[in-house]
Amino acid sequence: MKQTFDVTGMTCAACSARVEKATRAVPGVADVAVNLLKNSMDVAFDDGAEPSAVTVAVEAAVDKAGYGAAARVPAGASGGRQGAGSRAAQARPVADAAAEAKHVRMRLIVSAVFTIPLFYLSMGHMFGWPLPGFFLGDENVLTFALTQFLLLLPVVFVNFKFFRVGFKTLVHGAPNMDSLIALGSTAASAYGIYAIYKIGIALGAGDLHASHMAAMDLYFESAAMILTLITLGKYFEARAKGKTTGAIAKLVDLAPKEAVRLADGVEERVPVEAVRVGDVLAVRAGEGVPVDGTLLEGSGTLDESVITGESVPVDKRPGDRVTGATLNSTGWFTMRADRVGDDTALAGIIRLVDEATSTKAPIEKIADKISGVFVPVVIVIAVVTFAVWMLGGATLEVALSHAISVLVISCPCALGLATPTAIMVGTGRGATNGILVKSAEALETAHDVRTVVLDKTGTVTEGAPSVTDVLAAPGVGKERLLELAVSVEGRSEHPLARAVCAYARERKVYPLLVEDFRQIPGEGVAALVDDHPSLAGNLRMMEARGIETGTFAEAAGRLADEGKTPLFFAQDGELLGIVAVADTVKPSSAAALVVLKGMGIRTVMLTGDNERTAAAIQREVGADEVIAGVLPDGKEREIRRLAEQGRVAMVGDGINGAPALARADVGIAIGAGTDVAIESADIVLMRNDLLDVPASIQLSRATLRNIKQNLFWALVYNAVCIPVAAGALSFMGLNLNPMIAAAAMSLSSVCVVTNALRLRGWKPDLPAAPSDAPASAPIDSTESDNPNEKESTMEKTLNVEGMMCQHCVAHVKRALESVEGVEEAVVDLDAGTATAKLAHDVPEDVLAAAIVEAGYEVK
Repeated sequence: MKQTFDVTGMTCAACSARVEKATRAVPGVADVAVNLLKNSMDVAFDDGAEPSAVTVAVEAAVDKAGYGAAARVPAGASGGRQGAGSRAAQARPVADAAAEAKHVRMRLIVSAVFTIPLFYLSMGHMFGWPLPGFFLGDENVLTFALTQFLLLLPVVFVNFKFFRVGFKTLVHGAPNMDSLIALGSTAASAYGIYAIYKIGIALGAGDLHASHMAAMDLYFESAAMILTLITLGKYFEARAKGKTTGAIAKLVDLAPKEAVRLADGVEERVPVEAVRVGDVLAVRAGEGVPVDGTLLEGSGTLDESVITGESVPVDKRPGDRVTGATLNSTGWFTMRADRVGDDTALAGIIRLVDEATSTKAPIEKIADKISGVFVPVVIVIAVVTFAVWMLGGATLEVALSHAISVLVISCPCALGLATPTAIMVGTGRGATNGILVKSAEALETAHDVRTVVLDKTGTVTEGAPSVTDVLAAPGVGKERLLELAVSVEGRSEHPLARAVCAYARERKVYPLLVEDFRQIPGEGVAALVDDHPSLAGNLRMMEARGIETGTFAEAAGRLADEGKTPLFFAQDGELLGIVAVADTVKPSSAAALVVLKGMGIRTVMLTGDNERTAAAIQREVGADEVIAGVLPDGKEREIRRLAEQGRVAMVGDGINGAPALARADVGIAIGAGTDVAIESADIVLMRNDLLDVPASIQLSRATLRNIKQNLFWALVYNAVCIPVAAGALSFMGLNLNPMIAAAAMSLSSVCVVTNALRLRGWKPDLPAAPSDAPASAPIDSTESDNPNEKESTMEKTLNVEGMMCQHCVAHVKRALESVEGVEEAVVDLDAGTATAKLAHDVPEDVLAAAIVEAGYEVK
């Protein structure tokens, strides 16, 4: 069992390391993952542990460590539906980031209001800036000092969190970044107060010169500037962290807030939380689909880009499944609610993204180990720096300045933010592109994949047989051949028979009267069709009954070499022709394998088919290797063998591929696959498009590159700046003032988060999407001497201006398809184009006029 806790008081990697260490020590805790970015912690309990008792113990242990922890109420705890608690849980990272930025902004404003006049007062005389007369002169030196002290107090008060948390963790033996800031600011403030006493003593003794010298070393402005600059950095950091949760924010906002429910024929608008499984809902044009379900009545054109990333709207008819949060561009329909609340596809996506950002990548363990000892080491370095300068004969002011600079320039924050910010942005960016990464470990592992293994059926191919070739004998019409085919095969339950019948029905060919239907094992089927003896089967069946096949036997051999299954049809002892059926290759499969090869990745195709069919598919898509005749349990064994040569990613969609997905270093499930495959996978592709496989690996490589850049910056920054702050370059005249050190520290964290935000602009480097036409288009041949002759389709493309959304796309599409001669219109919103597929030539001005009439312009 897992429990999520909201953790308070964490400010840097040292904090998260301390919280993790304290939680791991609790009996009954199996594993811990602390997320500094989201201020949360996921705790896995041991089997047999009492969850409530362990939860209380964890909260107590974290509190003892100097932080706060509160168990989060599970989403949907009330009845398993998505209630207000669930929605709040999903929105928590967004709300927390916004609240943090608002609070830090208030602190920054107050700090700046008092720090600016303090800095002006303390440094003005050095720059010749005008000051009131009562601050000038040795006789007013106490007024000068006390005013600075009073201006410092509001800055300390508004930023007292640094002192409260910093000293609390220091007392508990687990100092963090706040401890460094608190020590530095306290040292500067304490020295300033010491200087005020020196001024008072000097004035009492009448020594104006001594009081003047003491007033030059107050250090109040350094303390205030340290706190203000750190707060400025925290403000920029909070804003940037808010942007890293932007993907989750967008996903949460997609969920419709209300639904129109039909009760006894009456419409009522209800909150989406009130929708139950089985409810009938109405969806109008321009409205979002509230939950997942099945379309009952009417029709609509849905923009599913929010779920699949596919920009082309999809037409839905009665019986089709509809997904919550998709937009109904046109039409009206009623639907039955099948999945509500936390069971919807959108809730699942949000949950996957949230869980992925809560996990830790293996590379993050390096930063965790360093962070665990970082702050204590820095404090020791600061003490040693102070001692060395004092022993070297330096003044107290110089030694203190270097020690404070070491404390405030050190930045464990950058180390703590280096990995989670990149993971957060990377997984969010993947989600917007239809790539769901289920863990940070999977995201890291994918970058090093050397072999991609592809399950053939449903992954490389469409997963369902379809007719690819229709070859009619001389003197036999295509319609007659299909009429016989649909008549005989209509009684069969075989998948190939269903494919033939579907093909015939699409062409308005219907069965004749069938009698005496019987199956002949190993050969095919036979029946009387309109009292004519008819056969449908393989070549063996024809030869066994003495039916002359002529050149069709050679054609059947050629089709078989191409991975297709030829079905022979005969009537009254004469061959009428061949209908070839195959599981056709997806349009994007070949392009995906080309991209993978270009990335230096070897491709292997696994299939249970025979070697002849497997070799044909291999030739078509260009796989490096094919392993045929593999049974479901053998796929897992092959993955194990290939893994010995390097990291392996397995791509599949079926139940029988689930063990192989789990065995692979990275399991990738095609989103159109089964729930079992998706559960076993590490990465889920929402689209049924193989091009998303190289895209997911590209995302992994981009994210890992960003993490390494962040870690390099964080480590190099500290390795260089700490010695400089300690005075290592003093012999060159280079010394860091504590104010400059504080500014540098703030900048380092901002740089890390800003670098991670560059991932928001990531796009997969892929070739242009192929057309939706099947890779193996049906070949129709009747009396033509050329059995490979195809009809060509005329296309005309127009540049359309004024389209702003998917509603516009639907309007332009409908306008073009209303023109006589236009078979189909494909509208690309991003490119601003509309392509009309024509049955015959249609003048461009006619097409343009239709678009203009719809309210848009044609260039």
